[in-house]
Amino acid sequence: MSSNKNALIRYKTLDKCLKNKYRKYTLEDLIDECSEALFEFEGKESFVSKRTIQLDLQNMRSEKFGYEAPIEVYEKRYYRYSDPEYSIHNISVNESDLKAMNNAVQILKQFKDFSMFKEMNGVIQKLEDSIHARSPKSIIHLDKNEKLKGLEHIDILYEAILNKRVLNIVYKSFKAKESDCYIVHPQLLKEYNNRWFLICWCKNKMYTLALDRIETIAVEEKINYIDKDFDSDRYFGEVIGVTVSETQRPQNVLFKINAKHAPYVTTKPFHHSQEIMAEDESGTTFKICVQLNFELERMILGLGEFITVLNPEKLRNRIEKSLQEACRNYHREDPEKQG
Repeated sequence: MSSNKNALIRYKTLDKCLKNKYRKYTLEDLIDECSEALFEFEGKESFVSKRTIQLDLQNMRSEKFGYEAPIEVYEKRYYRYSDPEYSIHNISVNESDLKAMNNAVQILKQFKDFSMFKEMNGVIQKLEDSIHARSPKSIIHLDKNEKLKGLEHIDILYEAILNKRVLNIVYKSFKAKESDCYIVHPQLLKEYNNRWFLICWCKNKMYTLALDRIETIAVEEKINYIDKDFDSDRYFGEVIGVTVSETQRPQNVLFKINAKHAPYVTTKPFHHSQEIMAEDESGTTFKICVQLNFELERMILGLGEFITVLNPEKLRNRIEKSLQEACRNYHREDPEKQG
């Protein structure tokens, strides 16, 4: 049993004894009560030392865990609460505490698809119910698509990375007509733009597989796992998104944002390498050093008329071509209007 759970059982037992008005407890009695409680929980004999109980009482008296329990020694021998109504389970929570707890619960809920959080679902629900009883309004919201495909794979993928297991994955990319089989050594789970991806070692290079394109997963017990000692910060350090090229070098990308929207890009940089190169009344010119990939283009196109790519020419031409095609979509005849 973990030391944290062990301590919680002792605190709960001490609390029960100290608020008992009908019995006098010596330090030796408290040691026996805690030892017995641990025995009942673990099913094996467990001895609690005198020093441990003394430290527990000291911690309960202090602000360390927020208890500040009014523990007193009377007749130079017996322990009790000076306030007969006190219990560590009746600790008052102020408005600031409620807000902090509510925010923590909202964040924990985002990870309910992971196996390590599954056993906490009931705890999280109890916390949420308790908090909402006094503070019904949530003050934090994280974007999450409940209908996102592939979340059912997170559990087995997480366990495979944790336990260093090789997987046989049947995968069908958006461009493929048929599914392919990959023997992979999973290294990392990564979320980007509300989609989950598996970064894995396969065929002597790193692959990025979208979880929503995975069809089946099976564990390959007879293949030894290859641990690449994966450094995610380094691997994704020169890209926006998840598409990484092993052969492409990062390039300086210059772009101008109009004056109205420049503050948004200044306060929320495209990339950690972002620098301001020039500013005038018409806008701000920025520079980032990244690989040219799909996610970079999508981000630029998402800003529409508010951004102008200056360099490199290859990227500028691609963005211009995409915008021209978008304009043609609006200039074509609408089949519904022709009728």
